This record gives sequence, structure tokens and C-alpha cells, in this order.
Amino acid sequence: MAAERILVVDDEPGVRSSLEGILRDEGFQVTTVGSGEEALESVDAQAFDAVLLDIWLPGKDGLETLLELRERRVDLEVVMISGHGTIETAVRATKLGAFDFVEKPLSLEKTLLVLRNALRHRRLERRTRRLLEQLDRDTEILGHSAAAEQVRRAVAAAAASDSPVLISGEAGTGRETLARRIHATGSRADEAFVEIPCAALGAHAAEEALFGGEDGAGRLRLARRGTLFLADVDRLEADVQERLAGRLSALDHDPGDVRPIASVGPAPDAVVPALRRELDVLRLEVPPLRGRREDVGLLAERFMQELAREYGVPQKRLDARCLAALKAHDWPGNVRELRNLVERLLLLAPEDLVRVSDLPEELGGSRGPAEDLYREFRDLGEGLEAFERYYIRRVLTAVKGDRAAAAARLGLEPSALERRLARLDIA
Repeated sequence: MAAERILVVDDEPGVRSSLEGILRDEGFQVTTVGSGEEALESVDAQAFDAVLLDIWLPGKDGLETLLELRERRVDLEVVMISGHGTIETAVRATKLGAFDFVEKPLSLEKTLLVLRNALRHRRLERRTRRLLEQLDRDTEILGHSAAAEQVRRAVAAAAASDSPVLISGEAGTGRETLARRIHATGSRADEAFVEIPCAALGAHAAEEALFGGEDGAGRLRLARRGTLFLADVDRLEADVQERLAGRLSALDHDPGDVRPIASVGPAPDAVVPALRRELDVLRLEVPPLRGRREDVGLLAERFMQELAREYGVPQKRLDARCLAALKAHDWPGNVRELRNLVERLLLLAPEDLVRVSDLPEELGGSRGPAEDLYREFRDLGEGLEAFERYYIRRVLTAVKGDRAAAAARLGLEPSALERRLARLDIA
């Protein structure tokens, strides 16, 4: 990690020299100036992580300099230093956005402690900001269609409420994304988002997840004051749904406890009546991708950007005929199927411009059927073989067909890779 950059602003040459030597010994990059005006010029010229800013300066004093730094929204932490500090001055500096305040004569230990705490605070804030930005991207509702706009309005209305939400729609339409968006933009954003994948749980596992534990609360306890997302709740056994309805009904007496959000298939009537009454307060219906074909191009381009960044490879472009073929497809797997296809095109298409011929046969291409990892498999063996074929092709593409490099990346002997290529029918 690069050394963090510190700006020292003090009108006493001795103080500047001492701080510069100490901070350089601690591994920081240091710049020193003697006035507020020079400090502002310095932050215009380069980026700093923190500034040690004397209050009493000739011309523009430290508080005026601090105020201007904040008005300019300069991203750094400010530690004020002064030989004539008062409580009033310290309070004012803090209100203006200073991280802390140290007095002269400076204690080496205290100055370094305060500076390191300021830098740690900045790193945490930046990390939090990046995570929130990533969350915003991950839960963004993309599209310019009327259907996409209707979903955005429904999500905003649900986020402004604290009522239970029932999200209905086909698999792969992004129901979990909408649930996370409602949570992240609502009043419970700082609390837990607890998901239960109901479709993956048998009766016993569902009972344990929902009601297990010493207090019989299961995940309901983990989601206290937060959001409980019941993914595919209609796939639970009927008796488990009945018991869950009773538990959610009891929460009506403590509305601040857990907010339930549930996803179901296109037919919400598959949920038992008692549970549907508890969940179907706010209804959000997610349209299938074939119902908003005008959004396919935008979604494909966004997926291409995100996946290229994720894999660290150059982004590829889809030509006009390729985009037209994507828009004409019915997308039975919805947005999830589109993203999987874009991932395969990014990794397997031979050129930077993706053409119709690069698409699988069912979309008008000539590359053979796409490897659909989300289809129903006969057994575990067939599913593992499909993933093995997909992953080996991805690695071969990444190393531009170099089989020795592919074998090394896969952790296989070259002869073992050749046997797998023959068994999996990979050219």
C-alpha cells in the first residue's frame, strides 16, 4: 500500500521541520507549508489523506482554511493544532469538520495517535462509501421502459413504508434485488437483512431455520429490527407456512421487531391463505424480461461493463444485429439468463465485437447451444459435468487457448486436461 500523504500547515519553521522528520520516520509522505493560502494551493495541486493545521496563521487563519476546505469538499481528515487553544475554539473546529484538536507543545505520542486515528476513520468512511455505492449499483433497477419505471415507483413506495411486502414474479426476474433495494433505501437500512432460501429447504431444515434455536425464534431473532426476506416462500410445506403465519401475526404486537418481505412465483395464490394475509399488504409484481424488451440492450451493456471489470479483461461490444437478436428472444430465464449469456460472450467470443454468429443456436448463432447452469439436471453428476465444461472453457479463453497454461491454472497435469477435454467434448 502506498504511503499516506500528510500536509503540515504551521507558521513556525521549527514545528514544521520537527513534524516532517517525525512523520517521515513513521513512513508517511510529508509536505509542509507556512500559511492557509499555501495549504489551499497545495490541496489543489495534489491529494492528501490528512492535514495537521495550525489555528494561528498569518493571513487566512486555520479555522478559515478549514472552512474553505470543507466548502470545496476536499476529501481529507483535518487535525487542528494550537498553542493557544480554548474549549470554544476546539468546539468550533469540530463543528466545522475537524477530526480532533491537539495543543502545543506537541506530544509526539499523542500527535501520532490522533493522526493515526484520523487516517483510520478516513479509511473506514471511504470503505463504507464504496460498499454503499456497490450496494446501490447491485440493487439498481435498470431500464427505461414503462414497466421498469412502474417497478421503481413501487419499490420507492415500499421503502417509504414499514409494512410487509409480497414480491411476485418469475424466477430470474430479480426479486431478491428488489427486496434488498427496499431494505437498503428504507428506515431499517442500518439493521440486518436476513434471507431464507425457502426453495432450497426441506420441511425439517425450514423449521430449524425459521423456528430453531433455544428461544424458538430461528432467523426471526437474527432479523430483529431488520428485514427478513423469505425467498420463494410459496415453496415451503403448507404446515410450515401455517406456523410461520402464526409467528408473523404475533409480530403485529411489536411492529418494530421484524419486517417480512417475501418473494413468490407468478401465482401468489400458491401461498396458504393465512400466510398470504400476513404478507400481502404491499404487492409488487415484477414483469418478465420479455415484457420489457426495450431494456434488454441496456441490461446487456451494463452486464458487459460489470463483468469485464470483475474479470479484469477488456470489455466487448455487441453489434446491432446481435442486440436485435437478444431483444427478439423470449428469455425464459429472465434477467439471470441474460447475464449468464453476456458472461459467456465476454469470455468465449473470439473478437472484441460480438456478432450474431457468436450467439448460441437458439438465438440465431452458430456456436452451438449455450451451457445453461441454471437448467434442471437429472442428477448431481450431470450438473457438475456442465459446470466443469463451462469452467474449463472459461479458463482456456482466458489463456487464449494455451493448454499448458490452462492446465497450470486448473491445477491439472497436461495429460489429465487432455483427457477431460476429450470426455467433455471441448474442441
